[in-house]
Amino acid sequence: MIESWVVDASGPVPVSSKTVLEALRSRVNSGRLETWLTSSSGRSLAFVTNTKRAMVMLLEEEGDPGEHAVDPGAQGSSDGFVLSNGQHDQYPDEDTVPIGEAFELVEQIIGTGSWPTDACWAVDR
Repeated sequence: MIESWVVDASGPVPVSSKTVLEALRSRVNSGRLETWLTSSSGRSLAFVTNTKRAMVMLLEEEGDPGEHAVDPGAQGSSDGFVLSNGQHDQYPDEDTVPIGEAFELVEQIIGTGSWPTDACWAVDR
């Protein structure tokens, strides 16, 4: 079975690896910095950005601590990660990636169901 993904706020219309970046950019440009995508197999993909860096998390099921993209060796931290509930978060830069890389990661996961072979991520389980 091929896994399909939807942006939670958009309803039942699936996004593809070709359309997901347009959807993410549109949400970011309108100030919605947190996006959750849900797959037909029950997995979730989170994308939270401050417009420069992004936290990308892949969860297997509800309650799963999941795994997230990392930037080994990155120094410092960044704030401005605004969640849909109004919470403002700050993350160590090593736990986020530059936004361009985050877009590529999301595109790959939506298209293939897995991280790119050259991506760095941490398993939080």
